Amino acid sequence: MTDTPQTAGPRLNEPAPAFDAPTTHGRKTLEDYRGKWLILFSHPADFTPVCTTEFIAFAGKHADFETLNTELLGLSIDSHYSHIAWILNIREKFGVDIRFPIIADLNMAVAQAYGMIQPGASDTAAVRATFIIDPEGVLRAMVYYPMNAGRSVDEIHRLLVALQTADENKCAMPENWKPGDEVIVPTPATPDAALARAAEGYNTVDWYFSTRSL
Repeated sequence: MTDTPQTAGPRLNEPAPAFDAPTTHGRKTLEDYRGKWLILFSHPADFTPVCTTEFIAFAGKHADFETLNTELLGLSIDSHYSHIAWILNIREKFGVDIRFPIIADLNMAVAQAYGMIQPGASDTAAVRATFIIDPEGVLRAMVYYPMNAGRSVDEIHRLLVALQTADENKCAMPENWKPGDEVIVPTPATPDAALARAAEGYNTVDWYFSTRSL
């Protein structure tokens, strides 16, 4: 009999790995973000073109995330001073201010805890991983992109809104849900509830598939 392999890295709907790390805004811990949503995202390296476009996009959405009680926190396996120089370079060359902190993870402690190191891509650089952590410190979503394709910040924002709306309204979200779209009503859990579903006033296609407006 062999042991069941353990899943490496963090897992959805479990506490996110704790961290205590130096950033461009001083030391930050996961506990510092208690009571807020947190988007923790990694990038392979400072002063690289794809990462620069991503940081410019996150900066452009920063205010939108703040209105959702959400903080941004970047990370790469670069030094603190490399991060500072890159922030200043983005301001000088692109006219964009990066106002959120960036973790300097030279010892790869945070990257390893979050499974940001993917040996098939690189042993020394974090892939484009994004983690959405809720105000209780629970990991609610993970999205990974490869080294050579930038992530969609608009999609990360959409996903955050969907998660918050689903929590508030006790519902699920269909493909590419956006505010104003109908949401999915929880599926009946018993045969009697399934028989009663058609008369409950939802937009019901079949007993397992009903939607409603918010």
